[in-house]
Amino acid sequence: MEMNVETRLNETMLVDRHRLRQRWRALQRKRDTKGDSEREALLGQIETSVARAELRQKQLPKPVFSGTLPIDDRIDEIAEAISTHQVTIVCGETGSGKSTQLPKICLALGRGIGGIIGHTQPRRIAARSVAARIATELGSPLGQAVGYKVRFLDKISTGSYIKLMTDGILLAETQSDSKLLAYDTLIIDEAHERSLNIDFLLGYIHRLLPSRPDLKLIVTSATIDAERFSRHFNHAPVIEVSG
Repeated sequence: MEMNVETRLNETMLVDRHRLRQRWRALQRKRDTKGDSEREALLGQIETSVARAELRQKQLPKPVFSGTLPIDDRIDEIAEAISTHQVTIVCGETGSGKSTQLPKICLALGRGIGGIIGHTQPRRIAARSVAARIATELGSPLGQAVGYKVRFLDKISTGSYIKLMTDGILLAETQSDSKLLAYDTLIIDEAHERSLNIDFLLGYIHRLLPSRPDLKLIVTSATIDAERFSRHFNHAPVIEVSG
């Protein structure tokens, strides 16, 4: 029974998993009748979370790649790096397709099920436009499979798999979700702009990664800064995409 519950806990949504596991282990130490009733209630919560993750897996969008963008020639290499490493650096200039195609590569790898794929942009207009483009390519109305959150506007649903946002929004979320458990993947786009928000975010995530081995980080940058970001993240692999 205990082993089966631990297995089910590993299949829950990330945002629920730590809390549910702590409660389960605490209840394991109880031997009274109240503990039995609490266990039954907790098992129900675990199954509810597992069911939500299973539904997300069933409804996971199937991305299609046009083959016309520079990044399309490197999709297999990028996918392999993301699968193998916790951190991947992708460098390329404007027009390479990295902003719109990287989240789709993550979807193709089965990311976005236990937690959402978070994708930051330095500016609000970019967050909205990139979200709209990805939604169109996935054939989904904006705000459903793909949404965005900027100051004063939250166009995200419980069924969203990809969430575009500004760097400042993600940084603010660390106050209420210190381990960023809402996400199983983070894409920090245009990191070479080196705003205060980006620098704070990269430092925060660098410290977070050892305690979140399930979290994948992708950093995109102009070519000139790629090696510096790689060194910062323990010599993460760098993949160059032409513009």
